[in-house]
Amino acid sequence: MSLAVPTRRSQRGLATLVGTTDHKRIAGLIVVTAFVFFLGGGLAALVMRTELAEPGMQVVSKGVYNQLFTIHGSAMIYLFMTPVALAVGVYLVPLQVGAAEISGARFALGAYWMFALGGLMMFSGFLTDHGAARAGWTAYTPLSEDKFLPGSGMNLWIFGVILSVAAAVVWAACILATIVRRRAPGMTMLRMPPFTWSMAATVLMVIFSFPVLVVAMALLFADRNGWEVYGSGEGGAVAFQHLFWFYGHPVVYVMFFPFVGMVAEVAATFARRPLFGYRGLVVSLLLFSALSMTVWSHHMFATGHVANRYFSLTSTALIVPAGLEYFAIVGTLLGGAILLRTPMLFAIGFLLQFLIGGLSGIFTGSPPLDYHVHDSYFVVAHLHYVLFAGSFFGLFAGVFFWWPKVTGWMLGEGLGKLQFALMVVGTNLTFFPMHFLGMDGMPRRVADYPAGAGWSTLNLLETIGAFTIAVSILVFLLNVWRSWRGPRERAGNDPWEAQSLEWFTSSPPPRLNFDSLPAIRSYHPVWDLHMARRES
Repeated sequence: MSLAVPTRRSQRGLATLVGTTDHKRIAGLIVVTAFVFFLGGGLAALVMRTELAEPGMQVVSKGVYNQLFTIHGSAMIYLFMTPVALAVGVYLVPLQVGAAEISGARFALGAYWMFALGGLMMFSGFLTDHGAARAGWTAYTPLSEDKFLPGSGMNLWIFGVILSVAAAVVWAACILATIVRRRAPGMTMLRMPPFTWSMAATVLMVIFSFPVLVVAMALLFADRNGWEVYGSGEGGAVAFQHLFWFYGHPVVYVMFFPFVGMVAEVAATFARRPLFGYRGLVVSLLLFSALSMTVWSHHMFATGHVANRYFSLTSTALIVPAGLEYFAIVGTLLGGAILLRTPMLFAIGFLLQFLIGGLSGIFTGSPPLDYHVHDSYFVVAHLHYVLFAGSFFGLFAGVFFWWPKVTGWMLGEGLGKLQFALMVVGTNLTFFPMHFLGMDGMPRRVADYPAGAGWSTLNLLETIGAFTIAVSILVFLLNVWRSWRGPRERAGNDPWEAQSLEWFTSSPPPRLNFDSLPAIRSYHPVWDLHMARRES
Protein backbone atom coordinates (compact mmCIF):
# COMPACT_ATOMS: atom_id res chain seq x y z
CA MET A 1 0.00 0.00 0.00
CA SER A 2 1.19 3.53 -0.72
CA LEU A 3 -0.32 6.92 -0.11
CA ALA A 4 -0.39 9.27 -3.08
CA VAL A 5 0.42 12.88 -2.28
CA PRO A 6 -0.11 15.80 -4.71
CA THR A 7 2.96 17.76 -5.76
CA ARG A 8 3.48 21.40 -6.71
CA ARG A 9 6.00 22.96 -9.02
CA SER A 10 9.23 23.76 -7.21
CA GLN A 11 9.62 27.34 -5.98
CA ARG A 12 12.39 29.29 -7.66
CA GLY A 13 13.96 32.73 -7.48
CA LEU A 14 14.88 35.11 -4.66
CA ALA A 15 11.31 36.28 -4.07
CA THR A 16 10.04 32.75 -3.50
CA LEU A 17 13.06 31.94 -1.35
CA VAL A 18 12.58 34.78 1.13
CA GLY A 19 8.79 34.38 1.15
CA THR A 20 8.62 30.60 0.97
CA THR A 21 6.30 28.37 2.98
CA ASP A 22 8.32 25.24 2.16
CA HIS A 23 9.66 24.01 5.50
CA LYS A 24 12.84 22.79 3.82
CA ARG A 25 13.68 26.24 2.48
CA ILE A 26 12.75 27.91 5.78
CA ALA A 27 15.13 25.53 7.58
CA GLY A 28 17.81 26.32 5.02
CA LEU A 29 17.41 30.05 5.64
CA ILE A 30 17.71 29.52 9.39
CA VAL A 31 20.82 27.34 9.09
CA VAL A 32 22.66 29.61 6.63
CA THR A 33 21.88 32.74 8.68
CA ALA A 34 22.87 31.01 11.92
CA PHE A 35 26.14 29.88 10.35
CA VAL A 36 26.95 33.48 9.41
CA PHE A 37 26.37 34.48 13.04
CA PHE A 38 28.53 31.51 14.08
CA LEU A 39 31.39 32.84 11.97
CA GLY A 40 31.01 36.24 13.67
CA GLY A 41 31.00 34.66 17.12
CA GLY A 42 33.93 32.43 16.16
CA LEU A 43 35.95 35.43 15.00
CA ALA A 44 35.30 37.07 18.37
CA ALA A 45 36.57 33.90 20.08
CA LEU A 46 39.78 33.92 18.03
CA VAL A 47 40.46 37.52 18.99
CA MET A 48 39.87 36.69 22.67
CA ARG A 49 42.10 33.63 22.54
CA THR A 50 44.82 35.68 20.85
CA GLU A 51 44.58 38.21 23.67
CA LEU A 52 44.86 35.46 26.29
CA ALA A 53 47.79 33.67 24.63
CA GLU A 54 50.13 35.49 27.01
CA PRO A 55 49.78 37.90 29.96
CA GLY A 56 49.24 41.58 29.31
CA MET A 57 46.95 43.47 26.96
CA GLN A 58 48.30 43.09 23.41
CA VAL A 59 45.33 43.07 21.01
CA VAL A 60 42.24 44.82 22.43
CA SER A 61 41.27 46.88 25.45
CA LYS A 62 39.41 45.35 28.39
CA GLY A 63 36.22 47.12 27.33
CA VAL A 64 36.40 45.68 23.80
CA TYR A 65 37.26 42.26 25.21
CA ASN A 66 34.08 42.34 27.31
CA GLN A 67 32.07 43.23 24.20
CA LEU A 68 33.64 40.35 22.28
CA PHE A 69 33.03 38.00 25.20
CA THR A 70 29.34 38.94 25.36
CA ILE A 71 28.72 38.75 21.63
CA HIS A 72 30.63 35.46 21.32
CA GLY A 73 28.48 33.78 23.96
CA SER A 74 25.29 35.36 22.66
CA ALA A 75 26.00 34.37 19.07
CA MET A 76 26.73 30.76 19.97
CA ILE A 77 23.74 30.29 22.30
CA TYR A 78 20.98 32.54 20.97
CA LEU A 79 21.95 32.77 17.30
CA PHE A 80 23.63 29.48 16.39
CA MET A 81 23.19 26.33 18.48
CA THR A 82 19.58 26.93 19.52
CA PRO A 83 18.30 28.02 16.07
CA VAL A 84 20.20 25.22 14.30
CA ALA A 85 18.89 22.63 16.78
CA LEU A 86 15.35 23.71 15.95
CA ALA A 87 16.04 24.22 12.22
CA VAL A 88 16.97 20.57 11.75
CA GLY A 89 13.59 19.79 13.29
CA VAL A 90 11.84 22.20 10.93
CA TYR A 91 13.49 20.37 8.02
CA LEU A 92 13.39 16.73 9.11
CA VAL A 93 10.32 16.25 11.31
CA PRO A 94 7.73 16.64 8.50
CA LEU A 95 9.76 14.23 6.36
CA GLN A 96 10.19 11.70 9.15
CA VAL A 97 6.48 11.62 10.07
CA GLY A 98 5.35 11.52 6.43
CA ALA A 99 3.82 15.02 6.32
CA ALA A 100 3.62 17.14 3.18
CA GLU A 101 4.29 20.39 5.05
CA ILE A 102 5.03 21.74 8.48
CA SER A 103 2.16 23.11 10.56
CA GLY A 104 2.07 26.91 10.63
CA ALA A 105 4.58 27.40 7.83
CA ARG A 106 3.95 31.15 7.60
CA PHE A 107 4.51 31.51 11.33
CA ALA A 108 7.80 29.62 10.95
CA LEU A 109 8.83 31.97 8.15
CA GLY A 110 7.89 35.04 10.20
CA ALA A 111 9.94 33.64 13.09
CA TYR A 112 12.94 33.37 10.77
CA TRP A 113 12.77 37.11 10.06
CA MET A 114 12.45 37.81 13.79
CA PHE A 115 15.55 35.71 14.42
CA ALA A 116 17.57 37.35 11.63
CA LEU A 117 16.60 40.83 12.83
CA GLY A 118 17.45 39.92 16.42
CA GLY A 119 20.92 38.76 15.42
CA LEU A 120 21.57 41.90 13.41
CA MET A 121 20.49 44.01 16.38
CA MET A 122 22.95 42.22 18.69
CA PHE A 123 25.90 42.69 16.33
CA SER A 124 24.90 46.27 15.46
CA GLY A 125 25.78 47.28 19.00
CA PHE A 126 29.42 47.50 17.83
CA LEU A 127 28.38 50.52 15.74
CA THR A 128 26.96 52.52 18.68
CA ASP A 129 28.79 55.16 20.73
CA HIS A 130 29.25 52.96 23.80
CA GLY A 131 29.86 49.77 21.85
CA ALA A 132 28.09 46.42 22.00
CA ALA A 133 26.69 44.80 25.13
CA ARG A 134 29.39 43.76 27.56
CA ALA A 135 27.53 42.22 30.51
CA GLY A 136 28.03 38.62 29.35
CA TRP A 137 25.42 36.42 27.66
CA THR A 138 23.69 36.05 31.06
CA ALA A 139 23.31 39.85 31.53
CA TYR A 140 23.20 39.61 35.33
CA THR A 141 21.73 42.59 37.16
CA PRO A 142 22.78 45.04 38.46
CA LEU A 143 25.80 44.88 36.09
CA SER A 144 23.47 45.14 33.08
CA GLU A 145 21.64 48.20 34.41
CA ASP A 146 21.98 51.53 32.64
CA LYS A 147 24.10 53.19 35.34
CA PHE A 148 26.82 50.56 34.79
CA LEU A 149 26.36 49.98 31.04
CA PRO A 150 24.88 53.12 29.46
CA GLY A 151 24.14 53.40 25.79
CA SER A 152 21.99 51.79 23.14
CA GLY A 153 24.25 48.78 22.54
CA MET A 154 22.90 46.98 25.59
CA ASN A 155 19.31 47.89 24.66
CA LEU A 156 19.82 46.52 21.15
CA TRP A 157 21.18 43.33 22.66
CA ILE A 158 18.10 42.95 24.89
CA PHE A 159 15.75 43.34 21.93
CA GLY A 160 17.89 40.92 19.93
CA VAL A 161 17.57 38.30 22.66
CA ILE A 162 13.79 38.81 22.89
CA LEU A 163 13.35 38.40 19.13
CA SER A 164 15.60 35.36 18.76
CA VAL A 165 14.12 33.56 21.77
CA ALA A 166 10.54 34.35 20.70
CA ALA A 167 11.38 32.97 17.24
CA ALA A 168 12.51 29.73 18.86
CA VAL A 169 9.16 29.42 20.66
CA VAL A 170 7.30 29.79 17.34
CA TRP A 171 9.42 27.15 15.62
CA ALA A 172 8.90 24.81 18.56
CA ALA A 173 5.13 25.26 18.36
CA CYS A 174 5.17 24.52 14.62
CA ILE A 175 7.24 21.35 15.12
CA LEU A 176 5.06 20.13 17.99
CA ALA A 177 1.86 20.72 16.00
CA THR A 178 3.35 18.76 13.08
CA ILE A 179 4.22 15.84 15.35
CA VAL A 180 0.78 15.79 16.96
CA ARG A 181 -1.44 16.47 13.93
CA ARG A 182 0.34 15.56 10.70
CA ARG A 183 1.73 12.07 11.14
CA ALA A 184 1.09 9.76 8.19
CA PRO A 185 -1.37 6.85 8.46
CA GLY A 186 0.27 4.12 10.50
CA MET A 187 2.78 6.52 12.13
CA THR A 188 1.83 6.10 15.79
CA MET A 189 3.81 7.91 18.46
CA LEU A 190 5.87 4.79 19.15
CA ARG A 191 6.64 4.46 15.45
CA MET A 192 8.29 7.87 15.25
CA PRO A 193 12.05 7.77 14.57
CA PRO A 194 14.52 8.56 17.38
CA PHE A 195 15.31 11.99 15.96
CA THR A 196 11.65 13.00 15.92
CA TRP A 197 11.30 11.87 19.53
CA SER A 198 14.35 13.96 20.44
CA MET A 199 12.66 16.96 18.81
CA ALA A 200 9.41 16.28 20.68
CA ALA A 201 11.27 16.45 23.99
CA THR A 202 13.18 19.53 22.80
CA VAL A 203 10.18 21.59 21.78
CA LEU A 204 8.37 20.85 25.04
CA MET A 205 11.28 22.41 26.92
CA VAL A 206 11.28 25.41 24.58
CA ILE A 207 7.58 26.06 24.97
CA PHE A 208 7.64 25.80 28.77
CA SER A 209 10.91 27.60 29.58
CA PHE A 210 11.80 30.08 26.83
CA PRO A 211 8.90 32.52 27.42
CA VAL A 212 10.34 33.13 30.90
CA LEU A 213 13.47 34.67 29.37
CA VAL A 214 11.36 36.89 27.10
CA VAL A 215 9.64 38.26 30.21
CA ALA A 216 12.94 38.60 32.09
CA MET A 217 14.50 40.59 29.24
CA ALA A 218 11.44 42.81 28.84
CA LEU A 219 11.64 43.62 32.55
CA LEU A 220 15.39 44.27 32.21
CA PHE A 221 14.70 46.76 29.41
CA ALA A 222 12.09 48.45 31.60
CA ASP A 223 14.59 48.53 34.48
CA ARG A 224 17.17 50.22 32.24
CA ASN A 225 14.68 52.86 31.16
CA GLY A 226 13.31 54.31 34.37
CA TRP A 227 11.17 51.52 35.84
CA GLU A 228 12.33 50.09 39.17
CA VAL A 229 12.00 46.34 38.54
CA TYR A 230 15.12 44.52 39.70
CA GLY A 231 16.91 47.49 41.22
CA SER A 232 20.45 47.33 42.54
CA GLY A 233 19.71 45.28 45.66
CA GLU A 234 20.55 41.65 46.35
CA GLY A 235 16.93 40.53 46.07
CA GLY A 236 16.56 41.86 42.56
CA ALA A 237 19.81 40.27 41.44
CA VAL A 238 18.72 36.86 42.76
CA ALA A 239 15.25 37.24 41.21
CA PHE A 240 16.82 37.91 37.80
CA GLN A 241 19.04 34.84 38.14
CA HIS A 242 16.03 32.66 38.93
CA LEU A 243 14.24 33.88 35.81
CA PHE A 244 17.32 33.60 33.63
CA TRP A 245 18.35 30.10 34.71
CA PHE A 246 14.82 28.74 34.41
CA TYR A 247 15.54 29.31 30.71
CA GLY A 248 19.30 28.89 30.93
CA HIS A 249 19.44 25.26 32.01
CA PRO A 250 16.76 23.78 29.73
CA VAL A 251 18.39 25.59 26.81
CA VAL A 252 21.48 23.40 27.32
CA TYR A 253 19.34 20.35 26.58
CA VAL A 254 17.60 22.15 23.72
CA MET A 255 21.09 22.45 22.23
CA PHE A 256 21.79 18.79 23.01
CA PHE A 257 18.72 16.58 22.49
CA PRO A 258 18.37 17.03 18.70
CA PHE A 259 21.99 15.97 18.27
CA VAL A 260 21.44 12.93 20.50
CA GLY A 261 18.65 11.99 18.11
CA MET A 262 20.93 12.58 15.12
CA VAL A 263 23.69 10.44 16.61
CA ALA A 264 21.21 7.66 17.46
CA GLU A 265 20.08 7.50 13.83
CA VAL A 266 23.64 7.67 12.51
CA ALA A 267 24.73 4.92 14.90
CA ALA A 268 21.86 2.63 13.89
CA THR A 269 22.46 3.19 10.18
CA PHE A 270 26.21 2.59 10.25
CA ALA A 271 25.92 -0.30 12.70
CA ARG A 272 23.53 -1.90 10.20
CA ARG A 273 20.84 -2.68 12.75
CA PRO A 274 17.80 -1.05 14.38
CA LEU A 275 18.42 1.10 17.44
CA PHE A 276 18.95 -0.91 20.61
CA GLY A 277 16.54 0.00 23.41
CA TYR A 278 14.30 2.30 21.37
CA ARG A 279 11.60 2.56 24.04
CA GLY A 280 14.20 3.15 26.72
CA LEU A 281 15.58 6.04 24.68
CA VAL A 282 12.08 7.54 24.37
CA VAL A 283 11.53 7.27 28.13
CA SER A 284 14.95 8.78 28.85
CA LEU A 285 14.31 11.78 26.59
CA LEU A 286 10.97 12.52 28.24
CA LEU A 287 12.37 12.01 31.74
CA PHE A 288 15.38 14.19 30.93
CA SER A 289 13.16 17.01 29.65
CA ALA A 290 10.99 16.84 32.78
CA LEU A 291 14.00 16.89 35.12
CA SER A 292 15.56 19.78 33.17
CA MET A 293 12.83 22.03 34.52
CA THR A 294 13.79 21.24 38.13
CA VAL A 295 17.54 21.91 38.24
CA TRP A 296 17.91 25.57 37.24
CA SER A 297 19.20 26.84 40.59
CA HIS A 298 22.26 24.60 40.66
CA HIS A 299 23.82 27.56 38.82
CA MET A 300 23.11 29.58 41.97
CA PHE A 301 24.65 27.49 44.76
CA ALA A 302 27.13 30.24 45.58
CA THR A 303 24.39 32.87 46.07
CA GLY A 304 23.29 31.30 49.37
CA HIS A 305 19.65 31.90 48.38
CA VAL A 306 18.63 28.48 47.04
CA ALA A 307 17.87 25.04 48.47
CA ASN A 308 21.22 23.45 47.69
CA ARG A 309 20.26 19.92 48.75
CA TYR A 310 17.17 19.83 46.53
CA PHE A 311 18.88 21.21 43.44
CA SER A 312 21.92 18.99 43.98
CA LEU A 313 19.61 15.96 44.19
CA THR A 314 17.71 16.82 41.00
CA SER A 315 20.95 17.63 39.18
CA THR A 316 22.49 14.31 40.15
CA ALA A 317 19.29 12.49 39.16
CA LEU A 318 19.97 13.51 35.55
CA ILE A 319 22.54 10.70 35.51
CA VAL A 320 19.68 8.19 35.13
CA PRO A 321 18.15 9.38 31.82
CA ALA A 322 21.60 10.29 30.49
CA GLY A 323 22.75 6.75 31.18
CA LEU A 324 19.72 5.31 29.36
CA GLU A 325 20.55 7.42 26.29
CA TYR A 326 24.16 6.28 26.27
CA PHE A 327 23.07 2.69 26.88
CA ALA A 328 20.81 2.76 23.81
CA ILE A 329 23.45 4.20 21.47
CA VAL A 330 26.42 2.19 22.77
CA GLY A 331 24.30 -0.98 22.78
CA THR A 332 23.50 -0.34 19.13
CA LEU A 333 27.20 -0.08 18.30
CA LEU A 334 28.21 -3.15 20.30
CA GLY A 335 25.81 -5.38 18.43
CA GLY A 336 26.45 -4.02 14.97
CA ALA A 337 28.77 -4.28 11.98
CA ILE A 338 30.16 -0.75 12.15
CA LEU A 339 30.99 1.12 8.95
CA LEU A 340 33.40 3.99 9.74
CA ARG A 341 32.22 6.66 7.33
CA THR A 342 32.53 10.35 8.24
CA PRO A 343 29.10 10.65 9.93
CA MET A 344 29.96 7.69 12.13
CA LEU A 345 33.32 9.20 13.11
CA PHE A 346 31.61 12.40 14.27
CA ALA A 347 29.01 10.33 16.14
CA ILE A 348 31.75 8.45 18.01
CA GLY A 349 33.51 11.77 18.70
CA PHE A 350 30.25 13.07 20.16
CA LEU A 351 29.87 10.08 22.46
CA LEU A 352 33.42 10.16 23.81
CA GLN A 353 33.83 13.91 24.20
CA PHE A 354 30.40 14.71 25.58
CA LEU A 355 31.11 12.15 28.29
CA ILE A 356 33.79 14.51 29.64
CA GLY A 357 31.27 17.36 29.78
CA GLY A 358 28.68 15.15 31.43
CA LEU A 359 31.06 13.94 34.14
CA SER A 360 32.25 17.47 34.93
CA GLY A 361 28.57 18.42 35.19
CA ILE A 362 28.18 15.90 38.01
CA PHE A 363 31.16 17.60 39.67
CA THR A 364 29.53 21.05 39.51
CA GLY A 365 26.24 19.59 40.71
CA SER A 366 27.79 19.10 44.16
CA PRO A 367 27.63 22.37 46.15
CA PRO A 368 30.94 21.95 48.05
CA LEU A 369 32.82 21.19 44.83
CA ASP A 370 30.95 23.89 42.93
CA TYR A 371 32.04 26.50 45.47
CA HIS A 372 35.64 25.82 44.51
CA VAL A 373 35.22 26.05 40.72
CA HIS A 374 32.37 28.57 40.56
CA ASP A 375 33.04 31.32 37.98
CA SER A 376 36.36 29.70 37.05
CA TYR A 377 37.67 28.28 33.80
CA PHE A 378 36.51 24.84 34.96
CA VAL A 379 32.94 25.97 34.22
CA VAL A 380 34.06 27.24 30.79
CA ALA A 381 35.55 23.80 30.08
CA HIS A 382 32.36 22.04 31.20
CA LEU A 383 30.11 24.21 29.03
CA HIS A 384 32.27 23.83 25.94
CA TYR A 385 32.63 20.07 26.31
CA VAL A 386 28.83 19.88 26.37
CA LEU A 387 28.09 22.28 23.54
CA PHE A 388 31.16 22.10 21.31
CA ALA A 389 32.90 18.77 21.95
CA GLY A 390 29.43 17.26 22.28
CA SER A 391 26.62 18.95 20.39
CA PHE A 392 28.82 20.46 17.66
CA PHE A 393 30.24 17.03 16.80
CA GLY A 394 26.70 15.62 16.83
CA LEU A 395 25.67 18.39 14.46
CA PHE A 396 28.41 17.48 12.00
CA ALA A 397 27.45 13.81 12.25
CA GLY A 398 24.01 14.94 11.08
CA VAL A 399 25.37 17.32 8.45
CA PHE A 400 27.43 14.62 6.74
CA PHE A 401 24.58 12.11 7.14
CA TRP A 402 21.72 14.21 5.76
CA TRP A 403 23.67 16.41 3.30
CA PRO A 404 22.98 13.91 0.46
CA LYS A 405 19.26 14.04 1.22
CA VAL A 406 19.16 17.85 1.36
CA THR A 407 21.28 18.53 -1.74
CA GLY A 408 21.37 15.34 -3.80
CA TRP A 409 25.19 15.30 -3.62
CA MET A 410 27.75 13.67 -1.35
CA LEU A 411 30.31 15.50 0.73
CA GLY A 412 33.90 14.32 0.25
CA GLU A 413 35.01 11.53 2.59
CA GLY A 414 38.67 12.54 2.55
CA LEU A 415 38.02 16.16 3.49
CA GLY A 416 35.41 15.02 6.01
CA LYS A 417 37.88 12.79 7.82
CA LEU A 418 40.53 15.53 7.73
CA GLN A 419 38.03 17.94 9.28
CA PHE A 420 37.17 15.38 11.96
CA ALA A 421 40.83 14.87 12.88
CA LEU A 422 41.50 18.61 13.06
CA MET A 423 38.38 19.19 15.17
CA VAL A 424 39.30 16.44 17.64
CA VAL A 425 42.80 17.85 18.10
CA GLY A 426 41.64 21.48 18.23
CA THR A 427 38.74 20.83 20.57
CA ASN A 428 40.72 18.94 23.19
CA LEU A 429 43.72 21.23 22.92
CA THR A 430 41.46 24.25 23.47
CA PHE A 431 39.10 23.09 26.19
CA PHE A 432 40.75 20.29 28.19
CA PRO A 433 43.48 22.53 29.73
CA MET A 434 40.70 24.81 31.01
CA HIS A 435 39.88 22.20 33.66
CA PHE A 436 43.36 22.61 35.16
CA LEU A 437 43.26 26.42 34.92
CA GLY A 438 39.93 26.46 36.72
CA MET A 439 41.09 24.14 39.46
CA ASP A 440 44.15 26.38 39.85
CA GLY A 441 41.94 29.45 40.30
CA MET A 442 41.88 31.24 36.94
CA PRO A 443 38.58 33.16 36.80
CA ARG A 444 36.52 33.25 33.63
CA ARG A 445 35.49 36.49 31.89
CA VAL A 446 38.91 38.11 32.35
CA ALA A 447 40.96 39.79 29.62
CA ASP A 448 44.30 39.44 31.42
CA TYR A 449 46.01 37.39 34.12
CA PRO A 450 49.16 37.76 36.25
CA ALA A 451 52.41 36.80 34.55
CA GLY A 452 53.54 34.88 37.64
CA ALA A 453 50.38 32.77 38.02
CA GLY A 454 51.76 29.87 35.95
CA TRP A 455 48.86 29.96 33.46
CA SER A 456 50.73 31.12 30.36
CA THR A 457 51.61 27.75 28.82
CA LEU A 458 48.09 26.32 29.05
CA ASN A 459 46.59 29.52 27.66
CA LEU A 460 49.00 29.40 24.72
CA LEU A 461 48.01 25.78 24.02
CA GLU A 462 44.34 26.79 24.11
CA THR A 463 44.98 29.55 21.58
CA ILE A 464 46.73 27.11 19.25
CA GLY A 465 43.78 24.75 19.64
CA ALA A 466 41.29 27.52 18.81
CA PHE A 467 43.06 28.27 15.54
CA THR A 468 43.16 24.53 14.77
CA ILE A 469 39.37 24.49 15.12
CA ALA A 470 39.21 27.47 12.74
CA VAL A 471 41.23 25.52 10.16
CA SER A 472 38.81 22.59 10.49
CA ILE A 473 35.89 24.92 9.69
CA LEU A 474 37.76 26.13 6.60
CA VAL A 475 38.17 22.49 5.53
CA PHE A 476 34.41 22.02 5.92
CA LEU A 477 33.71 25.10 3.80
CA LEU A 478 36.05 23.74 1.13
CA ASN A 479 34.17 20.44 1.23
CA VAL A 480 30.86 22.24 0.81
CA TRP A 481 32.22 24.24 -2.11
CA ARG A 482 33.49 21.10 -3.83
CA SER A 483 30.15 19.37 -3.30
CA TRP A 484 28.32 22.40 -4.66
CA ARG A 485 30.56 23.52 -7.53
CA GLY A 486 33.46 21.13 -8.00
CA PRO A 487 33.71 17.45 -9.00
CA ARG A 488 30.96 15.76 -7.06
CA GLU A 489 29.22 12.47 -6.52
CA ARG A 490 25.48 12.03 -6.93
CA ALA A 491 23.84 10.69 -3.80
CA GLY A 492 20.74 8.85 -4.94
CA ASN A 493 17.68 8.56 -2.75
CA ASP A 494 19.30 6.44 -0.01
CA PRO A 495 23.11 6.28 -0.21
CA TRP A 496 23.53 4.97 3.36
CA GLU A 497 20.81 2.27 3.39
CA ALA A 498 19.21 4.25 6.20
CA GLN A 499 16.07 3.54 8.19
CA SER A 500 13.61 6.43 8.53
CA LEU A 501 10.99 7.77 6.16
CA GLU A 502 12.88 10.72 4.64
CA TRP A 503 15.12 8.24 2.79
CA PHE A 504 12.11 6.90 0.87
CA THR A 505 11.66 10.10 -1.13
CA SER A 506 13.96 11.71 -3.71
CA SER A 507 17.15 13.65 -2.92
CA PRO A 508 16.44 16.53 -2.56
CA PRO A 509 12.78 15.99 -1.66
CA PRO A 510 10.03 17.56 -3.82
CA ARG A 511 7.97 20.52 -2.67
CA LEU A 512 5.44 18.38 -0.79
CA ASN A 513 7.99 15.77 0.23
CA PHE A 514 6.47 12.52 -1.05
CA ASP A 515 4.79 11.14 -4.17
CA SER A 516 3.88 8.02 -2.19
CA LEU A 517 4.53 6.45 1.22
CA PRO A 518 5.34 2.87 2.19
CA ALA A 519 3.38 0.93 4.76
CA ILE A 520 4.52 2.07 8.22
CA ARG A 521 4.70 -0.79 10.71
CA SER A 522 7.66 0.31 12.85
CA TYR A 523 9.90 3.27 13.67
CA HIS A 524 12.24 2.21 10.83
CA PRO A 525 9.98 1.70 7.78
CA VAL A 526 12.74 2.10 5.18
CA TRP A 527 14.86 -0.49 7.02
CA ASP A 528 11.85 -2.81 6.82
CA LEU A 529 11.85 -2.35 3.04
CA HIS A 530 15.57 -3.17 2.87
CA MET A 531 14.99 -6.34 4.89
CA ALA A 532 12.03 -7.38 2.73
CA ARG A 533 14.12 -6.99 -0.44
CA ARG A 534 16.96 -9.09 1.01
CA GLU A 535 14.57 -11.84 2.01
CA SER A 536 12.78 -11.93 -1.36
